[in-house]
Amino acid sequence: MSLLEELKNYLDITWEDEGTDEKLEGILIRAENILTGYAGEALIYDSTQETEKQLLFDCCRYIYNNSLEDFKINFGAELIMLRAKFSVKAVDENAEVSEV
Repeated sequence: MSLLEELKNYLDITWEDEGTDEKLEGILIRAENILTGYAGEALIYDSTQETEKQLLFDCCRYIYNNSLEDFKINFGAELIMLRAKFSVKAVDENAEVSEV
């Protein structure tokens, strides 16, 4: 199942409409860019990264409902954890390079 199809399922969009699909594809791109900004690197949204995928879908839900500013407030803790996760990863990678 594609990311678009999963998002449509998450948003309970059961109808087929090219305009809706285009809108949702744009929303997916926007949400991915927002989360990339918080993480500091591009994220992978597959079955190994369920937390990131859930955060992506929640961000899309807020964008779809024209309330992105509420997403940043309601998911502030998750966004901080996302940034921290990838900051620690970057520190670990830099430490490994320094040790070599």
